[in-house]
Amino acid sequence: MGRLLRDRALLPIALFAAAYLAVALSVQNSYYQLILTLVPVWGVMGLSWNLFSGYSGLISFGHASFFGLGAYAVTIALVQYDITPWLGIPIGMAVGVLAAIVIGYPTFRLRGHYFALSMLAYPLALLYIFQWLGYQEVPLPMKREHAALYMQFDDHRIYAALALAMMIAAILVSLVVERSRFGMSLLAIKQNEAAAEAAGIDTLKWKIRALMLSGAIAAAAGGFYAVVLLVVTPESVFGMLTSAQALIVTLFGGVGTVWGPVIGASILIPLSEGLQAELGDKLPGIQGVVYGLAIIVIILVAPEGIFWRVRDRLTRGRAVASPPAPVAAAAAVPLPHRALPVRPGDGTILELTGVSKSFGGLRAVQDVSFAVEQGMILGIIGPNGAGKTTLFNVLNGFQRADAGTVTFQGHNLLGRKPNRVCRLGIGRTFQVVRVFQRMSVLQNVVIGAYVAEPDDAAARALARDALVRVGLAGLAEAPAGGLTNKQLRLLELARALAARPKLLLLDETLAGLGRGEIDELLEVLRNLRQDGTTLVIIEHTMHAMVRLADRFLVLDHGRVLASGLPSDVVEDPGVVEAYLGKKWLARARH
Repeated sequence: MGRLLRDRALLPIALFAAAYLAVALSVQNSYYQLILTLVPVWGVMGLSWNLFSGYSGLISFGHASFFGLGAYAVTIALVQYDITPWLGIPIGMAVGVLAAIVIGYPTFRLRGHYFALSMLAYPLALLYIFQWLGYQEVPLPMKREHAALYMQFDDHRIYAALALAMMIAAILVSLVVERSRFGMSLLAIKQNEAAAEAAGIDTLKWKIRALMLSGAIAAAAGGFYAVVLLVVTPESVFGMLTSAQALIVTLFGGVGTVWGPVIGASILIPLSEGLQAELGDKLPGIQGVVYGLAIIVIILVAPEGIFWRVRDRLTRGRAVASPPAPVAAAAAVPLPHRALPVRPGDGTILELTGVSKSFGGLRAVQDVSFAVEQGMILGIIGPNGAGKTTLFNVLNGFQRADAGTVTFQGHNLLGRKPNRVCRLGIGRTFQVVRVFQRMSVLQNVVIGAYVAEPDDAAARALARDALVRVGLAGLAEAPAGGLTNKQLRLLELARALAARPKLLLLDETLAGLGRGEIDELLEVLRNLRQDGTTLVIIEHTMHAMVRLADRFLVLDHGRVLASGLPSDVVEDPGVVEAYLGKKWLARARH
């Protein structure tokens, strides 16, 4: 089945390549031959942008940096060192990789539009640097002897064939990434970076890798572009239009798919180049007008891009919902080994001493100390604003404590990133559910399983086991965006379980559920404890918490107000006054 799916994906690529090559070889006009060469070049550039921004969701306005560095690497290697472009392009790709590392590490500290704007600064800086270095206009020397060795051909159709080969290679690379752990991790980062990090994905590592691969492909396109045009200027390779073309052809064709950049380049490049040839002397900058109009049209008619709009129209009404598979069928998957059950008293798994966290003048957590024994369920309760979620954020690395120590099985947690905390064996759910809505239920949980299993097949088996344990096995292929609140809570729990955690931090897992749904979820949580998982749960649903927790910890204004057995804590006068209220206590006693 896997081979058949791969063959089906390769068939349209092969058909497109054959058709394009046939057209390119049949064209005799040299200007049209140039256009047929430029279409794949900008298709490759769009694919490189899509590999980074389309899958990770981080918008780059600076891909001209890699394109220009590739162009100048090939040019300087040929002009100064007589190195053939056949070697110069790989050298340029290496330069693109190094540039991605240099650019990525400082820039990934920024978020949103700050990241996009900072990426814009790099090609502008490089443009002025190369002008200052004296590379305002560098022609490539013509090689009369062994011209093919220097990628110089009398028949310009060869350039079109080479450009097509580069684009097909970039498409295949994109397909491999899309179907791999690499691509799944990027999509998770795109949809919810905090959830991806909490699930054990090293978001910085994957973003750097994506930018490195993207930079290498963009540099290859730039190097080949220099060979085709035989002259390089800073404006032509580092200019604003270069980055804009990569972005616009992808947005026009469709972001997040390998065919989007190909479609966009196939339509916009001939249109802009044709108008430039006909009207460029009368309307300078006509190419920019074409790309501006393209953006306006796509926003108004097909915001997702042409590919997604056409696909939705073709598949509208064809999809037939299939009934959920029975749980028993999912349970037939071989289940990974689980830890032996442990009981309270088997030893301390988590210990906090004097933990404090402030936001300006607000002391969210003040001198909190407590210990959690293996196999127990600790309930953390308290009024809104008591510091409960802030405490969780400190425990799993989203926020740094101002003071104190946190020890988990001998490991100091403070200062570790969330993905490192997850790898130590601490899972996390969120107060507001964070799932990857454009993925299936199974794919969501596979993201969590990656941290526990380096093998993809084993990760899928582990994910199916987690779905069985929470009762969602029958919805494995359902889109996560269509689940109910209870199913979303269970899905987030399953994703955390797939990482094989020793300790689970559950933030208001019962929020918004009806009494019957709460009972179902309580049974799931009790079973997890029986399997050996230690639970720390924040919850306001007191009638459920007194039935579930072994011990209570009460926070108020960031301080520990009380701790102990639920029966003792709920009758503590301070807890009643600060949180429960006398009416709740009277009803509970009644």
